[in-house]
Amino acid sequence: MDRSRRDLATSRRKARKDRCDTRKKAPRSPLSAILRLLPGFSRLLPGRSVHLSPRRQELLPHGGGEGEGAAARRGSGRNRKQVTMKDNINTLVSRIIELCHQFPHGITDQVIQNEMPHIEAQQRAVAINRLLSMGQLDLLRSNTGLLYRIKDSQNAGKMKGSDNQEKLVYQIIEDAGNKGIWSRDIRYKSNLPLTEINKILKNLESKKLIKAVKSVAASKKKVYMLYNLQPDRSVTGGAWYSDQDFESEFVEVLNQQCFKFLQSKAETARESKQNPMIQRNSSFASSHEVWKYICELGISKVELSMEDIETILNTLIYDGKVEMTIIAAKEGTVGSVDGHMKLYRAVSPIIPPTGLVRAPCGLCPVFDDCHEGGEISPSNCIYMTEWLEF
Repeated sequence: MDRSRRDLATSRRKARKDRCDTRKKAPRSPLSAILRLLPGFSRLLPGRSVHLSPRRQELLPHGGGEGEGAAARRGSGRNRKQVTMKDNINTLVSRIIELCHQFPHGITDQVIQNEMPHIEAQQRAVAINRLLSMGQLDLLRSNTGLLYRIKDSQNAGKMKGSDNQEKLVYQIIEDAGNKGIWSRDIRYKSNLPLTEINKILKNLESKKLIKAVKSVAASKKKVYMLYNLQPDRSVTGGAWYSDQDFESEFVEVLNQQCFKFLQSKAETARESKQNPMIQRNSSFASSHEVWKYICELGISKVELSMEDIETILNTLIYDGKVEMTIIAAKEGTVGSVDGHMKLYRAVSPIIPPTGLVRAPCGLCPVFDDCHEGGEISPSNCIYMTEWLEF
């Protein structure tokens, strides 16, 4: 009896084992593999296979994993998304370039946001970084933050192949304009060592991108500016300096010729024998008339401006030889500035003034800055020396 029970238990265990082996060897449908990944179906199907009809199995991809068709559809979707994003970036790049052309002095990120509020910050950053890497934009720093400015195509071509340090030094010199910048200031703004800056400056000079100009303010001081710029008057001293030397003889000749022209104008008015008011008004000449007279004489090798002539006329005013008046003028009148015109005429005193009245201090324009031991002082004043000799 016991033996028969043991044989029955053994046969049952063997049957269960055979069923388990058969279940493990049986192929599972793709749907059952997918359903097992879901938490809800994993409890419903602990060890059973889901058998589908032939029609339903045809609708599912074979191979036990994700089908090639689904993967292809997902891949094509990603590709379409990447193409759309690329088109948006290209459009954004073109729009930023248009804005930079509209505002040549530069635009801020706020300007881009106001013009394109629907663009995300990440897309703006990608577009700006692309323009910076392509060398089409300059990144500047202003009081309001970062500033993006379009690069000059000619200079961008010249700077092609230069490293970032050269581009930084060139940008600093470009921002200085026609007043130039000293090498020490370049070092301060770029945080580069002086030896490296000198090397970069020599390299840029050899490429004729920049030039060194001596300043009249300091004989040993050189400032750097772009090669195609005309230096400012504060650097070269204008028409009154030649190789950092003041042309005193040239200034004296201009002084005499300007006074001679005004004197002839006054003599012509007196010879007209009209009433005194008409004679007085006829003796005036505008700065433009004096400038035209000096240009026709051809005594200057450099081109003089009306501002230069007005400087000479001011010295005649300080000498007491000429007086000036300002009148209203119509817009567009030759010689007028902001609706005003300066008129000059030669004057002569009725009686010679006494020596004390002719002291130069009474007409000196820098009287407040004159003191002993200073740059302007009575001991080195040429006007005071001439007055004392008189």
